[in-house]
Amino acid sequence: MSAPDLKPARWAMWLPLTLFIGFVALFMSGLLRPAEREIKSAMIGKPLPQFDLPAAVADRPGLSSAQMQGGQPRLLNIFASWCVPCAAEAPVLAELAAAGVEIDGVAIRDQRDDLKAFLARNGNPYARIGADDVSAVQFALGSSGVPESFIIDAKGMIRYQHIGEIRADQLPMILAKLKEAQQ
Repeated sequence: MSAPDLKPARWAMWLPLTLFIGFVALFMSGLLRPAEREIKSAMIGKPLPQFDLPAAVADRPGLSSAQMQGGQPRLLNIFASWCVPCAAEAPVLAELAAAGVEIDGVAIRDQRDDLKAFLARNGNPYARIGADDVSAVQFALGSSGVPESFIIDAKGMIRYQHIGEIRADQLPMILAKLKEAQQ
């Protein structure tokens, strides 16, 4: 009896190289065609959820969804005193307020003294600030973090959602979105 032929099949020699080329092609396709970075909000075009929040600080009134109707489009900013990107965003919000944008804030899970110190340090561009102690409004808006901003038109409809801090280079885009919301 002769020993069985233990030579691997000819195709098996090329299998590792074929798999390697396949992984390289998959990796390169991801680099050449990166994922879209803009998140499509399910809330765009929908009315602002109903809410009535108490004042988060003594020198600003609380905030309700009814106050967000009528007048000019406004920016609704979800923020917190413990949020580092919120502090980085503060100068940009001050610029928007100086340009005539009405900004309302929703303070998430914050302490009144901490919020007061945050606003003293970073400025207070808000017309009204509501205290959302259990993140109910934040979640109703579909917001998952801070900071996050929404452009609300005069009818109380959500026209744009901005996830993360608004940076200085994004000011023209935010102003354009506010102008679009006037129509």
